[in-house]
Amino acid sequence: MANANNQTVPTGADVLEFLARLDDAQQRTDSETLVKLMYDVSGEAPAMWGPAIIGFGSYHYKYDSGREGDMPLIAFSPRKGKFALYIMDDAAKFPELREELGKYKSSKACLYVNKLADVNMGALERLVSACYADAKKTYAA
Repeated sequence: MANANNQTVPTGADVLEFLARLDDAQQRTDSETLVKLMYDVSGEAPAMWGPAIIGFGSYHYKYDSGREGDMPLIAFSPRKGKFALYIMDDAAKFPELREELGKYKSSKACLYVNKLADVNMGALERLVSACYADAKKTYAA
């Protein structure tokens, strides 16, 4: 049974138009960099998921409760003053990459970065790549 309330679904909206509407020029530039990084890692075209998430690839999930749906394998969302990177990375995974990363906060599925200048871009690319490969293997996408 799919969850009818799930707003994180592909919308068909244009990613470039979404980015052009971002008020903050640095956030717009950082978003363009993240689009390129995630495209380079995944080989997947960017797609809008819901009103503000840019996702790459997808997988289908189904919980024991019966809730199911689709989500991007990797994604990000420019938010006020920060970025949320949805890289499905358990905080215990890839500690060596996290040590190199720089300034960030995290939760189980998200990495929060204020601006890309705060992080080591090489480490970020390796982390996103490792998380994408892990998600692809886990969900056999």
